[in-house]
Amino acid sequence: MKLLSTQVTVLARIRFLRNFPYTGTLMHFLLLDTADARGCVAVFHDAELLATQPHPAAEDFSSWLLPAVDRALAQNQLSLGNLDGYAVCSGPGSFTGLRVGLTTVKAWAEIYRKPIAAVSRLEALARSGTGPVNPGPPFTAVFSDARRGQVFAALFAASGAPLEPETVIAIQTFLTRAEAICGTSAILWKTPDPSLLETLPEWPRRRAGGDVLLEVDPPFAAQLGALARQKFLAGQTTDALALDANYVRRSDAELFWKDHSSALKA
Repeated sequence: MKLLSTQVTVLARIRFLRNFPYTGTLMHFLLLDTADARGCVAVFHDAELLATQPHPAAEDFSSWLLPAVDRALAQNQLSLGNLDGYAVCSGPGSFTGLRVGLTTVKAWAEIYRKPIAAVSRLEALARSGTGPVNPGPPFTAVFSDARRGQVFAALFAASGAPLEPETVIAIQTFLTRAEAICGTSAILWKTPDPSLLETLPEWPRRRAGGDVLLEVDPPFAAQLGALARQKFLAGQTTDALALDANYVRRSDAELFWKDHSSALKA
């Protein structure tokens, strides 16, 4: 049964690519970032950011998203049907937020038969510029607030290769892991939440040793769009059937169900 399911998935993807081949000449694409309250909607023409609609933190994505998409497209006389592809932040982030963004893009891809570029917010921030830091340290650590005293985090080499995969972790533990991997080498820390690192007792020592802390302000449209464009040009796209989120941390419902099930077995 598992083999049959795999065959069906592979055949569906082959059928998609045959009917809608990627030409490598992307013109316009729409980006959705619903990973957390600092998300956005953005429209791109190749590398050019044409319009951005930042998400108001107080409003639910479910009610805000589609009107924001309409506004961004209307500013550029575009429609969902005449875009060349859709990009979506696939995580890590809020279970509910990511589900809204991915479900929306899946529906568009099914209707209009366009390719999807799924991008990681952490990878996009890691690959973005180093600001005034030139040249940057040989390692880049990226993190953002994941609540519950934890952060979404990942560690990258100068080449962009991941050294510590995306995870949800206490910031103190992440710092300890980064030190163990990077040794005495300096680290460029990129984050929209710098205070989480600055309040650690080890930070003054790390800063004196050459570490640099670079605050990245939301919205993250430019960084996510740049990574999405690379994926489009490289043909690293997917379809509605294969698109999935990188939640990293399970939803509250899943955590509750596990605890509840354990209690029943006791």
